[in-house]
Amino acid sequence: MEFRFENMAIWQKACDVADQLCEAAEAMERKRLYAFADQLRRAALSVSNNIAEGSGSVSSKDFRNFLNYARRSVFECASMILFFERKGYVATESKAQFLPQLSELSRMITGFQRTLKE
Repeated sequence: MEFRFENMAIWQKACDVADQLCEAAEAMERKRLYAFADQLRRAALSVSNNIAEGSGSVSSKDFRNFLNYARRSVFECASMILFFERKGYVATESKAQFLPQLSELSRMITGFQRTLKE
C-alpha cells in the first residue's frame, strides 16, 4: 500500500530538511543541550507529520489546515536555528544552510495550499 503523501514533493522536502535538522539536534545532544535538541527534532518532524496527516483528510479545507500547521512548524524551526546560532549552539555555516531550505519549504507548502480547492 502506498500513502498519498509519499509522492508529494513537499513531504519529501520536509523529510530531507528534517534529516539535516535531526543531525544538528544530535550534535547539540553531544553538547548536553538535550531539551533544545528535543524541541528542534520535534518541530522538524512536525512538518512532515502534519503534511502526512493532512493528506488523509476528507476535505481540502481540512488538508489546508494541516498544511498551515506544517508551515508554522517550519517557522518554529527557523526561529530555533536563529536563536541557537546566536547562542553558539549552531554554527553560522549551518544556519546559512538551514534557513534557505526552510524558506524554500515554506514557499512549497504555501504553493501547494493554493492548489487545493476551497
